[in-house]
Amino acid sequence: MKKENIQFENSAGEKLAGILDLPTSTPRAYALFAHCFTCSKNIRAATIISRALIEAGFAVLRFDFTGLGQSEGEFADSNFSSNVEDLVAAANYLEDTYEAPSILIGHSLGGTAVLQAAHSIPSAVAVASIGSPANPAHVAHLFSDKRKELEKTGSAEVNLGGRPLKIKQQFLKDLEQQTMPESLGTLRKAVLILHSPLDETVEIENASELFLAAKHPKSFVSLDNANHLLTREEDARYAGEVIQTWAARFLPAPDEEASVEEGVVVARTEAGGFFTSIQAGLHHLVADEPETVGGSNLGPTPYGLLSAALGACTTMTLQMYAARKKLDLREVSVEVTHAKVHVDDCVDCETQSAKVDEFQKVIQLEGNLSDEERQRLLEIADRCPVHKTLHSEVQVKTQLADPTLS
Repeated sequence: MKKENIQFENSAGEKLAGILDLPTSTPRAYALFAHCFTCSKNIRAATIISRALIEAGFAVLRFDFTGLGQSEGEFADSNFSSNVEDLVAAANYLEDTYEAPSILIGHSLGGTAVLQAAHSIPSAVAVASIGSPANPAHVAHLFSDKRKELEKTGSAEVNLGGRPLKIKQQFLKDLEQQTMPESLGTLRKAVLILHSPLDETVEIENASELFLAAKHPKSFVSLDNANHLLTREEDARYAGEVIQTWAARFLPAPDEEASVEEGVVVARTEAGGFFTSIQAGLHHLVADEPETVGGSNLGPTPYGLLSAALGACTTMTLQMYAARKKLDLREVSVEVTHAKVHVDDCVDCETQSAKVDEFQKVIQLEGNLSDEERQRLLEIADRCPVHKTLHSEVQVKTQLADPTLS
């Protein structure tokens, strides 16, 4: 994964700060992310959601709206309409510098903004909102105790997310002029609405209103047990994985010519990190190391992938055997653990080395199986090709590629 700090100008000529995250291979498509109200591009949920898209081969631009984070301008002079204009400016920057965005993603009021901005971003084919209000005026309740002061003086200082921010009366007037549901009804793009039924900041009824207003193709996904800001990593990651899988349906299929030969796996990494992009035929995977050893924890470790190969091979072998013998095997799960163990602890080891690699498999079989059938399946489990490879003599031959061909 590569990260680029970028700047582009908004409609007022002020510089907005952004981060463009790029996969190690050529991006399948570009996505534009809009953060939640008064948040920033670095909010944890935005980072995790972006990471899930990057792992799937997408590039993601997230930036600070005017007057927030590292962007220039005064927050007091911004409003919902200016946020929409900032999104259009970001899309134009991507188009001029890299590639026009195909995917728009927004969190909270940022989601409402991308649904509005999508009308002015023709390259976008898929738009996803997360915990977004059906109408921008929904956020007006945050300033209800300041309304009299705003009407009297034209401005007021409010505390949002523990930060004092100045707003002007024009902010509220701009919110009141928006007609989001009607606007969404004329949007001819794929729409995905993600919302938690437990969201206390933006109630689930907002998702219903947005879904009813949108035209097909449209989808709704419930973010069960998540809070509004998706502060739990598993909730944010789930949202990101759903978005990248859903959006891929509306994009052109990957270029088959870009695939590698059957049986060939290509692993690529960039300087300064362990994150590795893996291509096997038409399939893309990633590998990384935990943060404790200097990695970014964006994917399984190499040994994790090896354990996964052993587990997958075992399940496939058992299913093939059960189908051939007409056994009632409905489901197989294999738990694989790997460790370096001392030879003294390994009674079956023949090596003289101080430590050996030990893989342990725990197999769960679901189905109407006799004790004899279960025992036979246990024996078959050790006959999977990967299991045999790990037990046989293996040769790994390494050479440098011809630099003239790179």
